[in-house]
Amino acid sequence: MVDEGAVLWDPTPEVLRSAKITRYQEWLSRPGPYQDLWQWSVDSPAEFWTSIWDYFAVAGERGDGPVVTGAMPDARWFPDATINYAENALRGDPDRLSVIFRDEAGNRRTYTVGELRAEVGRVRAGLVRLGVARGDRVAAYLPNIPEALIAFLATASLGAIWSSCSPDFGAPSVIDRFTQIEPKVLFAVDGYRYGGKSFDRRDVVGDIAATLPSLAATVCVPYQNPIENAVTWDDLRSEAKEPEFDRVPFGHPLWIVYSSGTTGLPKPIVHGHGGIVLEHLKALSFHQDLGPGDVFFWYTTTGWMMWNFLAGGLLVGATVVLYDGSAAHPGTDALWNVTAEEGVTYFGTGAPYLVASMKAGVKPRGLDALRGLGSTGSPLPPEGFAWIYSDVKPDVQLGSFSGGTDVCTGFVGAVPLLPVRAGVIPCRCLGARVEAYDPEGEPVVGEVGELVLTQPMPSMPVMFWNDPEGARYHESYFADYPGIWRHGDWIKILPDGGCVIYGRSDSTLNRGGVRMGTSEFYRVVERFDEVADSLVIDTGQLGQDGRLLLYVTLTAGTDLDEALVARLRTTLRKELSPRHVPDEIIEVPGIPRTLSGKKLEVPVRKILLGVPVAKAANLDAMVNPEVLDHFRPIP
Repeated sequence: MVDEGAVLWDPTPEVLRSAKITRYQEWLSRPGPYQDLWQWSVDSPAEFWTSIWDYFAVAGERGDGPVVTGAMPDARWFPDATINYAENALRGDPDRLSVIFRDEAGNRRTYTVGELRAEVGRVRAGLVRLGVARGDRVAAYLPNIPEALIAFLATASLGAIWSSCSPDFGAPSVIDRFTQIEPKVLFAVDGYRYGGKSFDRRDVVGDIAATLPSLAATVCVPYQNPIENAVTWDDLRSEAKEPEFDRVPFGHPLWIVYSSGTTGLPKPIVHGHGGIVLEHLKALSFHQDLGPGDVFFWYTTTGWMMWNFLAGGLLVGATVVLYDGSAAHPGTDALWNVTAEEGVTYFGTGAPYLVASMKAGVKPRGLDALRGLGSTGSPLPPEGFAWIYSDVKPDVQLGSFSGGTDVCTGFVGAVPLLPVRAGVIPCRCLGARVEAYDPEGEPVVGEVGELVLTQPMPSMPVMFWNDPEGARYHESYFADYPGIWRHGDWIKILPDGGCVIYGRSDSTLNRGGVRMGTSEFYRVVERFDEVADSLVIDTGQLGQDGRLLLYVTLTAGTDLDEALVARLRTTLRKELSPRHVPDEIIEVPGIPRTLSGKKLEVPVRKILLGVPVAKAANLDAMVNPEVLDHFRPIP
């Protein structure tokens, strides 16, 4: 058992001196503790975000107008500015290493800044020949390969709008997304490799393309076999041409990303060029402490916002590592081996991978270059924090972050000025006025409340696609507290500014009036060596108590016998409360998760309450839809 809040890492004087955020404070002439800097950033947002533009010498025209006009949900940032994301991402020494690509089959490619620019210029020219212009949508059904990054940057350079899904998405899930945005060009791969197996996607690509009458062309990035009637990647990039960058208004759409799509039609969330450039410069430089000379690796697919965040490493001059394949092939240590072999200085992944590595007894070696380690996707339990420092690297800065696709960044996270404490996120991020609201809508400190933002950030959506009046956007974030962004997470803000995330507020355990986030439950259950994964569901509704059901997936060779059940019940009673002892503990072969690794707590709850599976969950947005057969409505 690890005590929540135990200090595991303290920044050394050298870390404090060399941190990117320290240099920024010196440039600002604002020395002092982080909490003071955060307070200034949210008290003076116009001055703060202007300083980000100036400090990083952003390529573009800022204009003479106001920094922000209006308030949430209609705030507009830098309304007189023009900017292009790709221009800012492709700056720098042409000989500097920009991209490293690795895959699970052992293939490796690299690109310098100059080589990446040349490829972007070629693909941009090809897109122009296909008739792509400013405002057109370009969709991609691609794995995390260099061609995806190149196609995105070429699209952005034109002022066209990017949107991607990874090839492990089923056709219905992709169709749900891309039919909403009517793309002009579809980039697609004919197949991919995962977990040592090859998957042919030609039929899926055909099904997707057949539903998109807006398509002028499908571009095939080859894996094994060509796609019939498609433009080849080589033909698209056949014309050597220097890249050009069309500067667009600050809020001009850069990309369209989607809510997880576990229920209902996915929300097509649109982010703007300028907001993403400023946010990612701030987050990656000051919170991840990244800059020139760093090697930045985040394990992700093109269907998760972390791919977009990883691409942002180019903005700060880091070398980005793209990885295509399974995190656990040929073994659980696969990503750790890539981190060691490529001299990665900052490695990020989902919390479930860190927990899986811990449970598998992985002891990574060769991480001499590693300074930072990022965790997101779900709360990392205190035991996961402790394992990093005992078995991975004692001097690494672990940064647990929480934010979302909605803003393509973190609201709360780490910073090299503050210590790392088990189970605690060190701070609210610069420029993010995060509060915890009680049931009456009042801010609280030291208590669990709804995570809200009380002032806008530049990377908030500029709109939802096909939502001209903003009704869907308003309903998603502003329906509960007018003018206040409700994110849907439980958070506790500590008196010193640290934060603890307790999971989604719409999947809260409410037992006899005692509300608890699911992360607290998982922390207890998944500490058992016998438990590989778990899901807890409270079926109570409309103020009525329901059943508390615990589903467990066990490690190989383990049985859910009476002794294990008794130990689980006793431990939950002792460490949580008698109200949180499950009414039933049920073994299942797997816990349902989205393609980005999130547990499907809300859809499973709906299934248990009688909603048909097809209406409760989007099977094509899941890693393992077959396991839903093991979750039955409560009689």
